[in-house]
Amino acid sequence: NPAADIMLIGEAPGRDEDRMGLPFVGAAGQLLDRMLKSVGMDRQDVYITNILPWRPPGNRTPSAEETQLLWPFLRRHIQLKAPKIIFALGGSSAKLLLDSQTGILKLRGQMTKIDFSDDRDGSLMLPVLPSLHPAYLLRAPNMKKQAFSDLLQLCQYVKKAP
Repeated sequence: NPAADIMLIGEAPGRDEDRMGLPFVGAAGQLLDRMLKSVGMDRQDVYITNILPWRPPGNRTPSAEETQLLWPFLRRHIQLKAPKIIFALGGSSAKLLLDSQTGILKLRGQMTKIDFSDDRDGSLMLPVLPSLHPAYLLRAPNMKKQAFSDLLQLCQYVKKAP
């Protein structure tokens, strides 16, 4: 939803997403839908994109070179969208947005305001809330409780934001 207050940024398309040309449509996307539903939201409440527009060979994690190459495009995408909050799904997304090498398990649940403006005047300070990627949750279902906590924090912020 281009008018949504929440910008959800994932890593890169998987096989199903690459084939269909839509983000989060495979098994991880189905889990994302259930996650959103668990807090009273659906895809119409979020705007979804990825840090890479293509699937890396072998469905591997995007390389640092790939993410840095496309960072200016994602940054401009964020500037044009100007959401109230960014929900960064997964380590690649969180590390890029927060300019960090810290792992997602330590970053998740910690909201950080980041200046996305070009001139560094602070005119586009946006909160970034990292969380666990649904694909990771499919492999580690015991971490769903933490992801749910992040979703609740996201909902609380959106309700309070002007």
